[in-house]
Amino acid sequence: MEQQPVKLRCQRIGCDAEFTEEDNPEGSCQYHESVPLFHDGMKEWSCCKKRSHDFGLFLSIPGCKTGKHTTEKQVFAQPKKNPAPAPAAASTTNGSSRDSCLRCRQGFFCSDHGSQSKPLNPVVNAPSESKASAVPKKPKKTVDINETQICKNKGCGKEFKEKDNHDTACSYHPGPAVFHDRLRGWKCCDIHVKEFDEFMSIPPCKKGWHNADPES
Repeated sequence: MEQQPVKLRCQRIGCDAEFTEEDNPEGSCQYHESVPLFHDGMKEWSCCKKRSHDFGLFLSIPGCKTGKHTTEKQVFAQPKKNPAPAPAAASTTNGSSRDSCLRCRQGFFCSDHGSQSKPLNPVVNAPSESKASAVPKKPKKTVDINETQICKNKGCGKEFKEKDNHDTACSYHPGPAVFHDRLRGWKCCDIHVKEFDEFMSIPPCKKGWHNADPES
């Protein structure tokens, strides 16, 4: 009887896919190569500047780099520190400073630039964009029971088929994720750690159905 190849789990952040040593071509892994940043409720990947207020959506942002899957623990490249002085230096050029200031772009009050009506636009646009992206998902709700889907529950991310789905198939965190005083953790199981890779490895605390469309 032919022995099945051993399936391994990729350790790169943003991938987490299963692979075998025999089937691991270049470009099969899509991942994030730099550390995530957390500030004022915003989560951002420093490598590609993609961001979201919602932690579940943040984790589902596709990786910006491709390569081969690996079982080695990922070592993050440190983010560039050039953007940090931007808000302070921007106080002399008020127009461009508002575009580069993270707080202004989120619509928060900024002590460097004062309160202004213009930064409120991105706050209005952001939800409308997320709603527009959520609307097309409703017609796609009907799926074949043998179709492979990816679970979007926080802490899961596994592939599944509806025919195999049941009330204990998924291990996940009901959340929410908590980031405070440089600690990262889950409110649902009250576990908090300092390092992001430790946070990603916190075991899920609840079982339930796999869900490929948690926004619906």
